[in-house]
Amino acid sequence: MSKQIGVIGAGTMGLGIAYVFAAAGYATTLVEPREDQARLALEIIRKQAEKAEQRGKLAAEGARALVDNVVHAPDVAQLGEGFDLIVEAVPERVELKRAVLASAEETNPVLLASNTSGLSIDTLAASLRRPECFLGLHFFNPVWSMPLLEIVRSAATSDAALAQARTAAEEIGKETIVVRDAPGFATSRLGVAIGLEAMRMLEDGVAAAEDIDRAMELGYRHPMGPLRLTDLVGLDVRLDIAQHLAKSFGPRFEPPRILVDKVAAGELGRKSGRGFYDWSNG
Repeated sequence: MSKQIGVIGAGTMGLGIAYVFAAAGYATTLVEPREDQARLALEIIRKQAEKAEQRGKLAAEGARALVDNVVHAPDVAQLGEGFDLIVEAVPERVELKRAVLASAEETNPVLLASNTSGLSIDTLAASLRRPECFLGLHFFNPVWSMPLLEIVRSAATSDAALAQARTAAEEIGKETIVVRDAPGFATSRLGVAIGLEAMRMLEDGVAAAEDIDRAMELGYRHPMGPLRLTDLVGLDVRLDIAQHLAKSFGPRFEPPRILVDKVAAGELGRKSGRGFYDWSNG
């Protein structure tokens, strides 16, 4: 019998997480209350699987098998008991995540995880009955091609849970780092610091967005520049993380005015069609 995973939230990260586990043979349930978003997520998964098969990254008929491994459920209660893993991938709001995790815990999964990119795992664990079975699994976008999985261990996370998380990561072909619960973990703290400085340079007229990005791509071998990456992550997401980090580390993480203004204007990056770049033509 294949292992079972539940992924709560069918946004960009949730559907990506569902994809990689389905590709590894997990029976995958994608929980999303919005029917239109669920349909969109399943269609994106199908198209990505077909692309992977065409490029030889999936075996013949692999796309159909992957798609067949994913089913949709409108709410957490329909997950059933005793899943091997449940990952929440809902928006970065503490109370929302706490409510979702509490509901997920009622189904008694072996391992429970949050995909948060910056919220405290200790804070999220505080209201759980079994915090020893909970940790952070921070995936990166696009999940199907980014090799890193950042495992965030809370003060209560057991050695057994950590070992299970590492095993799951190996099964989906990810390389892991393990970090303790600290604001921004390792990746968000570093990535946001670079991104915010790039925004300040743009504000100051140091260079155009394209040239700032090219400097990091060619000069430091980053696969993508910090401003384009911010557009893909979402300016609203970056703003939330920056504000969270500023509370912990002070002014060096205060979001630049250009970021605040763009979010207020609805310029959120690729998902809205405009951010630091124009995405209106795809």
